[in-house]
Amino acid sequence: MTLEDRYAPQLDKLAEVAVRVGLNLQPGQDLVLTAPVAALPLVRRVVAEAYRAGAGLVTPILGDEALMLARYRNAPDDSFDRAPGWLYEGMAKAFEGGAARMAVVGDDPMLLADEDPAKVARAGKANSMAYKPALEHIANFAINWSIASYPSPSWARRMFPDLPEDQAVDRLAQAIFAASRVDASDPVAAWQAHNATLRARTEWLNEQRFAALHFTGPGSDLTVGLADGHEWQGGASVARNGVNCNPNIPTEEVFTTPHAARTEGHVRASKPLSHQGSLIENIEVRFEGGRITEARATRGEAVLHKLLDTDEGARRLGEVALVPHSSPISQSGLLFYNTLYDENAACHIALGQCYSQCFEGGDSLSPDEIAARGGNASLIHVDWMIGGAETDIDGLREDGTRVPVFRQGEWA
Repeated sequence: MTLEDRYAPQLDKLAEVAVRVGLNLQPGQDLVLTAPVAALPLVRRVVAEAYRAGAGLVTPILGDEALMLARYRNAPDDSFDRAPGWLYEGMAKAFEGGAARMAVVGDDPMLLADEDPAKVARAGKANSMAYKPALEHIANFAINWSIASYPSPSWARRMFPDLPEDQAVDRLAQAIFAASRVDASDPVAAWQAHNATLRARTEWLNEQRFAALHFTGPGSDLTVGLADGHEWQGGASVARNGVNCNPNIPTEEVFTTPHAARTEGHVRASKPLSHQGSLIENIEVRFEGGRITEARATRGEAVLHKLLDTDEGARRLGEVALVPHSSPISQSGLLFYNTLYDENAACHIALGQCYSQCFEGGDSLSPDEIAARGGNASLIHVDWMIGGAETDIDGLREDGTRVPVFRQGEWA
């Protein structure tokens, strides 16, 4: 019996959540959908659900692990400085025309672990540069977009290497369905309740008007200055096109934009970071004037340094996010090797590009105005986890007043 046969009802619900909650796809709206071929059982359901929601045209773009590996093992060297800019320009044009964006992920997150890290870094940079016209519509929240996941065999084998493949897939499937709330009798209602909880958190934080957050914990003493006129977001948010959507399925975070020049201190990662096929473990960095001046890791340090050297903004923060240690993904005890999941297990920071939505009046701000308020710009946006059961966070007001925000990994 295939995974599709075993979990048809859950996949049906996940497709409904992806389209109705994640995207909140509007009648007549086009959809650009990317996915691995391994996720076709979910992709087919998402497409059908999108058309039932009134989609004008759904355009799927499929990738494949074997095709990706074929490039790294057979392509000439200069291939790794190229990317399909024509494709991304077309996607940007679709977004400008009102299309929504859906990504289904499911490939082995460590697919490129054994490939030449220099080629992986070069290809990643070329792709980031080419993707920028399309990414701007997502980073600026100009459109409704969302990400969901499919429990592919290769991802399951990566997470559970000691289990037979069918058991590994079952474990991953159950974890994805639980985190995505599709194991509830009414997943849409469950998401409405969850979004209400996250909205209450963001409203409290926005009322506080903190100037900075002070993180302390094992190996960490970090003060993250917040951007001028920052705004906290979390759960469902209204995109610039007026559609209320959930960009991440699942999500447990509330997040905002740090000031690019106001982070000071040192911090140690609480979980490994899986990045472009490499696992970076025990990251430790020091910030001075908002910029990382020292960085080390016990594994993957060369990859970390290549990431930090992407551009000037890669050494500065574009996001800070709060996630309680009691989140369902944290309590699962699993490392997913996938940032969409692992970032929702712990408080985290992101190197690189900020989100314009995390400013008061962000819809009307130009890039120069965002920069003037402290928003960071970069070709990358890479989240890594810094929170855990021993994390304390204080909110700092302009007058120096301290307000407890987290104690021992939980909301104070």
